[in-house]
Amino acid sequence: MRAEQTSTERVAARLIGEGVVVLALLAWWLSARHLPEFILPGPVAVGRRLVELAVTPEFLWNVLVSSWRVLVAIAAALFIGGALALLAYGVPWLADIVDARIAPVLNSFPSIGWAILAAIWFDPGDFGVIFVEVAILIPFCLINIAEGLRNIDRELMEMGQSFTRHRARILFRLTLPLLVPYGLSATRIAYGIAWKIALVAELLGAPSGIGYLMLRAQTAADSTTFLATCFVIVLLFVAGERLVIVPLERRFARR
Repeated sequence: MRAEQTSTERVAARLIGEGVVVLALLAWWLSARHLPEFILPGPVAVGRRLVELAVTPEFLWNVLVSSWRVLVAIAAALFIGGALALLAYGVPWLADIVDARIAPVLNSFPSIGWAILAAIWFDPGDFGVIFVEVAILIPFCLINIAEGLRNIDRELMEMGQSFTRHRARILFRLTLPLLVPYGLSATRIAYGIAWKIALVAELLGAPSGIGYLMLRAQTAADSTTFLATCFVIVLLFVAGERLVIVPLERRFARR
């Protein structure tokens, strides 16, 4: 009986979710009928433009460039944030420096400030964009991994230490595997934020990427291309989350 209720609830939730999407598209279509296309193009025009872009080599290249920057930035932010968290955990006197000095500054520094500084400091290109993304993503990774370290099973750690005093072996065989769920949580958060940051950074200082294409569309008052590009970001995010992050979370949750 409970299984049937759960199945019914799942179907009902799915129908409600799809209904909300249909209502949003309908409201968009009705609103666009009374406005010029350069202000608000309709969903049909945006969908058609999206299909056209999907087979355009220049557009695909810029999508690849932005995706590469996002992935590199997430990996770097996870490494730096994780290293800071492990330092604060393993060396107690560094905890105040990381938690009370570094983390607040990185967490509160405005995103647009990093983007403007990168535009001043670096030539337009990959490094400046990745720098901005990494600087903004580090605190999210640091906080998640630090929380994981605080919640590690102490008894399990003591048992590991009873088998070996080799700190590197304990780190790689015990601590890091226990941190995987928190690392995946940080990755999920960073993945969504990275795309938003990438666009801002590319708008201010990149000769390529999706943000650059959006700037070009805005300059030409091409709202159709602009909105189509925005939906490409949504599709990339959903694809990355559903095809990579969620399967990884399920795999490690079964362990």
